[in-house]
Amino acid sequence: MAPAADDPALDILLLPLASGAVAWPAPGATLFLHARAGAALQAWRGQDIACEQGFKPWADALAASGQRVVDSVPGHFQRVLVLAPRQRAESRALLARAVSQAMPGGVVLACAGNNEGARSLQDDLARLAGPVQALSKRHCRVCWTAPLGEGVDRALLDEWLALDAPRRIADGRFVSRPGLFAWDRIDAASALLASCLPPDLAGRCADLGAGFGYLSTEVLARCPGITAIDLYEAQARALALARENLAGARVPVGFHWHDVTTGLPQAYDVVVSNPPFHQGRADEPALGLAFIAAAAAALRPGGRLWLVANRHLPYEAALSGGFARVRTVREDAGFKVIEAVKESRP
Repeated sequence: MAPAADDPALDILLLPLASGAVAWPAPGATLFLHARAGAALQAWRGQDIACEQGFKPWADALAASGQRVVDSVPGHFQRVLVLAPRQRAESRALLARAVSQAMPGGVVLACAGNNEGARSLQDDLARLAGPVQALSKRHCRVCWTAPLGEGVDRALLDEWLALDAPRRIADGRFVSRPGLFAWDRIDAASALLASCLPPDLAGRCADLGAGFGYLSTEVLARCPGITAIDLYEAQARALALARENLAGARVPVGFHWHDVTTGLPQAYDVVVSNPPFHQGRADEPALGLAFIAAAAAALRPGGRLWLVANRHLPYEAALSGGFARVRTVREDAGFKVIEAVKESRP
């Protein structure tokens, strides 16, 4: 799941710098929040840029392209770049963080697609930091501040910094935060899969695309024969919460910041998954197919995959090719729960 070869939002984010509308090079380092790799960024490879990206495939692509990838980094920067997420609370919190980490006289530049809240992004940055400039191209909008000074609304800054803070959901059972998949509720598909899990699942289990840990928690509650469980999740923000949600689990738990589409590092008796099926707004069945392939390769002979998916997704052919037995256990509310069993050795 590398970044798209054509990334209009990245190109337009950097356009004010390339055109000279915002000065660069200039003294001082640059922080790039939600950074993605691409040709437009490579043009500035000689600059001092700290790239933050919590989505494992994109972090790997940045590192492979020679960019400096960092965890959440403190300090202040001359320029802060933002590829804004779609979720409004997460976007506002990220803008607030960008403004808070821009040094006096520094500049914040932010970009989003027109169909992903670009105009709201511009309005939010103006509310936070004062007058902004903007340009639109290729169905994206980039906006940038004047050199930051007394125009920053400090009260709003503090309010927005707290918007994506972790919080309790589902009657306090789990900790989640804005920006994650189904962040404020138990996802209906995962709940359906959990309700179908048989109590005889046993051995070492992997949860692919584990999110904040709901499905793993249900596996341990419903299947006493599970002796260990490993959570694989590409979003670092989600995995950090899963650690909290599974603290004190009755079995050893592994937490892996990992791109499942690259395969799994060890063998399992059971795999459970509610795989992602879209990136952005478009369905991408290839993501789910890659999860199925990873599960098939990692399961021991006789191992069992329990999977939930939207009913329309074409997974049956891939399952039939990788497993000896495949059955649809339940269909409900547009979802299907499938069990697939790996062939046993003679």
